[in-house]
Amino acid sequence: MKFKFIISLSCIVLLSAFSNYLDLAYPDYFPEPEYNFEENTLRENTIQLGRILFYDPILSKDSSISCASCHSPYNAFAHTDHDLSHGINDSIGIRNAPALFNLAWGKSFMWDGAIHNLDIQALAPISHSGEMGEDIKNVVIKLQNTQRYPSLFEAAFGDKKITGEQLLKAISQFQLTLVSDNSKYDNVRRNESTYTIQEQKGYEIYKSNCSGCHTEPLFTNNNFERNGLEIDTTLNDYGRMKITNNSKDSAFFKVPSLRNLSYSYPYMHDGRYRKLKDVLKHYTSNPSLSRGKEIKLSSNEKADLIAFLLTLNDREFVFNPKHQFPRE
Repeated sequence: MKFKFIISLSCIVLLSAFSNYLDLAYPDYFPEPEYNFEENTLRENTIQLGRILFYDPILSKDSSISCASCHSPYNAFAHTDHDLSHGINDSIGIRNAPALFNLAWGKSFMWDGAIHNLDIQALAPISHSGEMGEDIKNVVIKLQNTQRYPSLFEAAFGDKKITGEQLLKAISQFQLTLVSDNSKYDNVRRNESTYTIQEQKGYEIYKSNCSGCHTEPLFTNNNFERNGLEIDTTLNDYGRMKITNNSKDSAFFKVPSLRNLSYSYPYMHDGRYRKLKDVLKHYTSNPSLSRGKEIKLSSNEKADLIAFLLTLNDREFVFNPKHQFPRE
């Protein structure tokens, strides 16, 4: 395992005062994280504060929606009960809530890459009128007026006075700990297991046809690609172009990871496919993708590919009690 060593000599006195610095552990075959830990050093108390905030609907205007409402731990922090995300006042969004894991390696966030810093990502759903519909300043007031949160913030940051920056950084710290690295694929990489014949065939098919966009070991290149889907005229979602205002980016969306697909359906940015076979049918019948490569697979090859994709499921991650609702 690699360990990101994170500590500042100038903070040693403060460190001993209220919490301990932690390292982010990840496999040695993972690349170096993109996240700058020097600007938000991991601490146990701050991670636990972020975990509590993640599950608390107080972040929404009517206290009905939490982060976990759309990002369930049992679905690899995605959701499966509806195609599009739901918000306050029974509002329905235009996109499927993406799974949340291995975020320390993200360069940008959201399907269109609107956010470039994980430490401010939570501000987007909190302030969006169709999601949590709240103002960050009002969230701070609500938290400050509770009995529990001033003490939790003091344990995390050394001061009972709550700020919006601290709130967002605490949520970010919890999300940074959501590292998925214990699937069968990972066991094979660590020489702790071997693929079946079918899984090995599927792995070769993946490398020949899918790895350009879904690059291992994270199984995403963290870039934007055209997925070849027709624009849903009721949603009118043109993806990356919404951010860049460049027509060349029309219908480009961030490439999701292939990890934990058994838990994170439905698939695609608008959740239009609920089965992997439907996703493969789309890609094997549509050559008009951003890389211009036509994928042709037989029925047996599709079955082999799915067999490999199932090796990317990380049950230990999905059912890790450290990620679930804090009951203490």
